[in-house]
Amino acid sequence: MLITDKNILNKTSTQKKSLTKTTNTQLIETTVADSIVKILTELGVRHAFGVGGGAIAPIWEALEKSSIQVIHFRHESGSAFAATEAYFTDNRPVAVFATTGPGMTNVLTGIMAARWEGAKVILLSGSTSLALQGKWALQETSSDTMPEDFFKAGTIFHYAKSITSNLELDEIQKQLMLEIGRPGGFVAHLNIPTNIQTSPSNALTPPKLKTPLFIPDENLITQTVKLLSESSFGIWVGFGARDAADEIRQLAERTGAKVMCSSRGKGIFPENHPQFIGVTGFAGHESVMEYMQSTAPNRILVLGTRLGEFTSFWNPEMIPAKGFIHVDIDPKVPGAAYPTADTFPICADIKTFLSLLLHQLPQQQKLNCSSVKLAVHESEITTAKLQLENGLVSPRALMRAIQKVIVENSDATVMAEGGNSFAWATHYLKFHQTKRWRSSTGFASMGHVTTGVVGAAVNGKKAVAIVGDGSMLMNNEISTAVQYNLPAVWIVLNDARYNMCYQGMKKLGYDRAITHIPPTDFVMFARSMGADGICVEDESQLEISLSKAINSTVPFVVDVKIDPGELAPIGKRITSLVTQRT
Repeated sequence: MLITDKNILNKTSTQKKSLTKTTNTQLIETTVADSIVKILTELGVRHAFGVGGGAIAPIWEALEKSSIQVIHFRHESGSAFAATEAYFTDNRPVAVFATTGPGMTNVLTGIMAARWEGAKVILLSGSTSLALQGKWALQETSSDTMPEDFFKAGTIFHYAKSITSNLELDEIQKQLMLEIGRPGGFVAHLNIPTNIQTSPSNALTPPKLKTPLFIPDENLITQTVKLLSESSFGIWVGFGARDAADEIRQLAERTGAKVMCSSRGKGIFPENHPQFIGVTGFAGHESVMEYMQSTAPNRILVLGTRLGEFTSFWNPEMIPAKGFIHVDIDPKVPGAAYPTADTFPICADIKTFLSLLLHQLPQQQKLNCSSVKLAVHESEITTAKLQLENGLVSPRALMRAIQKVIVENSDATVMAEGGNSFAWATHYLKFHQTKRWRSSTGFASMGHVTTGVVGAAVNGKKAVAIVGDGSMLMNNEISTAVQYNLPAVWIVLNDARYNMCYQGMKKLGYDRAITHIPPTDFVMFARSMGADGICVEDESQLEISLSKAINSTVPFVVDVKIDPGELAPIGKRITSLVTQRT
């Protein structure tokens, strides 16, 4: 059964009473491992994901006897992907634990995804005891045997510390509390030798902190009001604006500004709203370019997106005549994607910024209310013919069924893996509520969603992953979902190939790449691990199969035999790759 917080607290209360004193009433000594877990608890950590054993055993045991729910994964990278998605489910930091050597190297792909996605994740790793370093211990892990970036702040971690003494814990606690309290992502690494984990710990001193607020100067608000009031503007919404959905809608409706979003930002502004013009970039909508070419605004207010390749493809046609007003908590972001464009940068928390802006912005005549219709993807015409010729399921038909059964008739979180499944879902699914949609367009690792769905489901709410068969074979955590009875669903676009690679190579003019993989029966695969599943070989089976999945009381896999010949909307990505050759 799914472990609830109440069950954990009852369990650990009994455990702690029995562990507080020995039979001769002597107090049990608090260790560094105990103190680290106490720090995590005070930071708001409620879940710890990982693969235990070996050098991390004392930390693992300390986590198990705490109020933190521990979920043991099958692979370290899956635990970190799941931690990323668990963070976005409830905005609480998540701990990840891994042992030495391959434990640490395995976890790093998921940790890099957490960094790129803007999650708050704290990695706890074991290392070889200090006295044994340099003696070729099994899986020896130290700064002498691993890249130094594993142990210091930089491109992997915002904060990293190799602990050599219990005297360092107060400062570590202070730094973690300070950074966790800031807006935006934070990925930390605490590397603890085994002998330090079991050493005695002094009582921690609660730090007194003042968390810095990302509030823009009043003059910046005044200047922004002036710029927006001068002429028409559009709003470009990214994932970083997910907590400001209400304010964005108020601003759009008060001013009449059209709204577009990045692929990660779907649903922050309702996709059925008359002022919404479409998704930009990869698998986006032609209506965006129609807007920019026919009724382009003079300025664009950019909220919470880096405007990177998948969001903009750095297309110069997306630059408005008077440039961008770019709001982000990272001062390095505004102006980075379009360095030659006129950009008015604002470093601020977006929700706070918009609240102040709305307070100053006068009620005014709406600036631009022209209608823009979402374009239908050009290959729609051939769908029916392809279905009749080969008897397989059209990916578009699958998306229509997902829209009806899951998006519109459930409250499930929906996620899409990098690849053609992401392209189909981005282009055809429409979300009208915020925080229903998740994808990774930065690091975009295969295996992110096939494992991340378990983290998204850890709070007991249904989570659905739309994935390819290649990703599903590469990394999944079905057995973990079964072990903890987590309500995860995998919808597998099964075409026995890496189809984005296949279609992409064809478009690039290459034809020698091996992209086919042996056909897999994912229903049998799921049932072999204790889950349930259903195979869909005909479009008439789609809705009833998806309904069965969404209503299942156990983890569930929907194996959809899709048409591999139907071209996914990936053309802009191919064009971008071609331009990068020179």
